[in-house]
Amino acid sequence: MNKGIVELHNELKSKKTTSEELVKESLKLAHDCQKLTNSFVTILDDAVGSEVTDDLLSGIPYGIKDIFSTKGILSTGSSNTLKDYVPFFDATCVKNLKSHGAVAVGKTVLDELGMGGTGTTGHTGVVKNPWDTSRMCAGSSAGSAASVAYGVYPYALGSDTGDSIRKPAAYCGIVGYKPTYGMISRYGMFQFASSLDTVGVLSRSVEDAAIVVDGMKGIDENDMTSWDSSNIHLYDSLKTVKDKKLFYIKEVCDIENYENPSEELIHHLENFKETVKKCESLGFSVEGISIDKTLLNALPSVYVVISCAEATSNMSNLTGISFGPRGNGDSPKEIMKNHRTVGFSPLIKRRFVIGSYVLQSENQEKYFNNAKRVRRLIVDKMNELFEKFDAMIAPVGIGPAKYLDNSKNMLSEDTAVLDELLQIGNYGGYPSITIPNGFVSNLPVGVNITGKVKDDQNVLNIAYTLESSMEYKNQLARREK
Repeated sequence: MNKGIVELHNELKSKKTTSEELVKESLKLAHDCQKLTNSFVTILDDAVGSEVTDDLLSGIPYGIKDIFSTKGILSTGSSNTLKDYVPFFDATCVKNLKSHGAVAVGKTVLDELGMGGTGTTGHTGVVKNPWDTSRMCAGSSAGSAASVAYGVYPYALGSDTGDSIRKPAAYCGIVGYKPTYGMISRYGMFQFASSLDTVGVLSRSVEDAAIVVDGMKGIDENDMTSWDSSNIHLYDSLKTVKDKKLFYIKEVCDIENYENPSEELIHHLENFKETVKKCESLGFSVEGISIDKTLLNALPSVYVVISCAEATSNMSNLTGISFGPRGNGDSPKEIMKNHRTVGFSPLIKRRFVIGSYVLQSENQEKYFNNAKRVRRLIVDKMNELFEKFDAMIAPVGIGPAKYLDNSKNMLSEDTAVLDELLQIGNYGGYPSITIPNGFVSNLPVGVNITGKVKDDQNVLNIAYTLESSMEYKNQLARREK
């Protein structure tokens, strides 16, 4: 299923195929993909086609990250604490897609409760990259990325708190779009860090990403952070553009700033500079700018403090008493302690410990409040740049997908900022999209475009123009024999 939404819709309307046939094909591919990559928590084998209307999404299958509530369907957050949880309602984004006639065929694996960047901590096991199963997909939207890259369906839902849509998209050679914060309601999504969490989509083209977000977005009385985007029509306004002004950050994009860089990092940044030249050939101006390295170096630490603090608060309801498998104990306190000790992975427990520590009254000023102040400095700097430039362009991560065997990964302290750079998009709630832009070590790598708040159309048009000049639209992962 290497076709985009518009092509599939035209085939459905012309009766060249039917929704039932697409769903049947998608389910077969889901099982094949599961054997290779372990992308799914649940495959909905009883899914059936829907009526085909003039709506582009009608009758077409898709995947749902298992962080979203689905009525009557297991919704685990890839955590043992929710391994048997079946909600009685749909998340708003799922409800909206259902109203357009979209057909869900699977719930995809994520890092437990969205708190991870590897795709290895879900309670059903490790998600493997379909391009090379010795490599990871990144996270937390690992299963969605792998299944879209495999060709199970044209798109899948994801959530993005630090780069959880955009980095898996890069590692799997597809498109990952995180809209402006609040464009899509978060109601029905298991909360990780409320000030950072964003609903988005993984697809194989910018066009498909625009269509899907058009189908999900809108103000929702159940999410006070959602806003009215009814005057924004992403797909209808999609076009090639020129005369746009882009910038990149020299401290993280210039290879001379790295001591003993790996071969993959060298080739990745060379590839990025070639993409910059391509942008210039398309009529964009691209300027390298400098940002205080002290501020840049604070990026990863600020993320850890704020996200862990918010996660600790948001997930305090996972007690094993209200819902979830009941813990053992003779008192409510013992039951909760057992449930949270046994139910959570070591990574989650570490994050809760950090979050609890920085929220303690004696530590809040030093850690949590200072982290918020630094976040404000970062956002102020980006807003200042967006007054002059249309968007930031950046390489995604430090190269292609990392190995699942961490001992093979060539990591160093001076690459930490580049590896976590996309967190900027969450700090400011900025629209941010990753598209594939070539290969390193025969594996896909990505480039990211991030713009100012509510300027999603401009960001998508820049990405669409760049995508149109390359050959990676609707590409599928090369199958392993």
